Amino acid sequence: MHRPGWGLLARLARARPWSVAQRRGAAVRDEEERFVFLEYEPQPELEAARSEAVAAEHRRGPAAGRERRAGVAVPPGRPDPAVPPSGVSCSGCGAELQCRDGAEPGFVPADKYRSLTEGPGGVAGLRGAVCQRCWLLAHHGRALRLQLPPEQHRQVVSAALRRPSRHGRGPLLLYLLDVLELPDPVLPQLPALLGPDVPAAGLLVVGNKVDLLPADSPGHLGRLRQRLEAACVQAGLRRGLLVDVRLVSARTGFGLEGLVSRLQRSWKCAGDVYLLGATNSGKSTLFNALLRSDYCKSRAPDVVDRATVSPWPGTTLNLLKFPIINPTCDRIFRRQERLKEEALKTEDQLSSEEKRYLNRLKKQGYLVGRVGRTFQHQKSSPLIEFDPDMLSYSIDEDPSHSHRKPKEREEFTYNEVKDARWCFDTPGIVKENCVLNLLTEKEVKLVMPTKAIIPRTFILKPGMVLFLAALGRVDYLQGEKPAWFSVVASNLLPVHISTLSNADAVYEKHAGQELLKVPMGGKERMKEFPPLVPQDITLKGVGTTEAVADIKLSSAGWVTVTAHKEEELLLRAYAPRGTDLVVREPPLLPYISSIRGARIAGSAAYRTKKPPSLVENLKTMENS
Repeated sequence: MHRPGWGLLARLARARPWSVAQRRGAAVRDEEERFVFLEYEPQPELEAARSEAVAAEHRRGPAAGRERRAGVAVPPGRPDPAVPPSGVSCSGCGAELQCRDGAEPGFVPADKYRSLTEGPGGVAGLRGAVCQRCWLLAHHGRALRLQLPPEQHRQVVSAALRRPSRHGRGPLLLYLLDVLELPDPVLPQLPALLGPDVPAAGLLVVGNKVDLLPADSPGHLGRLRQRLEAACVQAGLRRGLLVDVRLVSARTGFGLEGLVSRLQRSWKCAGDVYLLGATNSGKSTLFNALLRSDYCKSRAPDVVDRATVSPWPGTTLNLLKFPIINPTCDRIFRRQERLKEEALKTEDQLSSEEKRYLNRLKKQGYLVGRVGRTFQHQKSSPLIEFDPDMLSYSIDEDPSHSHRKPKEREEFTYNEVKDARWCFDTPGIVKENCVLNLLTEKEVKLVMPTKAIIPRTFILKPGMVLFLAALGRVDYLQGEKPAWFSVVASNLLPVHISTLSNADAVYEKHAGQELLKVPMGGKERMKEFPPLVPQDITLKGVGTTEAVADIKLSSAGWVTVTAHKEEELLLRAYAPRGTDLVVREPPLLPYISSIRGARIAGSAAYRTKKPPSLVENLKTMENS
């Protein structure tokens, strides 16, 4: 498809991987710059359509704005309070399927509910179905606001952990945290959540999303692991409870084979395993990855549906589970032989399909791992996806009724699961004081990084200001020399450089607009968005090659500050009222400012640079 100006855009992209847009409607000043990646520059025709849609929404009044923010545009489908709950769980989020109340978890429109249960099997016809919320998340990226307070999430998790011990041993707790969120806000809550009456036999802490962070120096993963261990100690976890600390990427597969080996070697099949963690930590993604690994019974992927995965907080609402394979000596041996054989392969020896998949993962993250299966069920089964015909309602049409004969689902036999140990995915623990709780679905997608983060570094003098969208701001108030400010955040979030004298006017004029991008929705949106509140920060530099601290702007990202040795800086950072602003010392990636290109002439910015990706269990050409 031809796009106007696309050839020029491509030539510019080859010439420079960054873009500087001068502030519109004001005198051109060197200090007023907006920095985004060129591939994310808006196209005029798309922006015109977007502006028209926003204007139409505003004409509908304030109620429309609240509806848009809450994500409550519900497709047709009415409840029927007279129908009792089904007792069957949604295969996407684990909630009990029901058609009584559209605001409660597990809702299926009454007419669709009846069409699935009117057969001879009754409510058994709901097996494998997903609720309306999961269907919208999977097919439209839209979320329905549900009446599910944080306390109810904790009650579900707490009740699950307090179940009587099975097989004579308490469960292993696999706590997953997002390394971008360190210090993890939920980790300190674990001791209270577990309590003395929880019969946990061990705790394995897993740091997820390491693929999103560039390697700022050799050994950066070892440094991240040390930070993870320190966070566990600071959280007051019981001595003897912590089994191990691991780093993985549930999305790209990095570290997953090692995690499976660790679980099978130390935990074997001694008891059940519970996945715990905050919302958006990647639990459901890890659950799905383990479901298709050597940790799961070979036939389980044909029987167990995948969990719904979405950037929207709180996707899993109840317990999902799969049976754990018993790691006998023979199975361990066969698995190790497979891993040794695959480690000797080079990328050229992979099939074309494997290469395509690997290249797609390389574009998404810096660290990639190949997750295979040693024990295959004889029946070849494709990946289980949501069947749109089984829940085929759209945004504009009434639910359609499929008259096809439903496909017979496989089930476990009694002997397969009578003594099984299970891996449970639990509801995410809601993070309080988090900026994501203030955002719409579209805004969450822009803020949550889904691809490898490319750091953006700027050199600022005293009196200059850095905006991270309209979600955060850092003022350089006092200092003798310039300092370096490296932004580690979603590549979709714009960075705007201004001066102290103009900063308030820039925020007033452009918050809610395209320049600052998030939040979006104009002045009406900003009326309901909390104001930015300041926090003064004093730092002392440790050298021009090593950063002194990170200024973490809730879950929007952070700004790493690098200054001359012994140089004292007075900064003022801003975050939306009611969200956490954290000064992280030492910084997570202390040498991040070295990942940059040459200084852009006449600008505060440096050219961006993206380090290459690494595949962990693949032989490189240099070593072959």
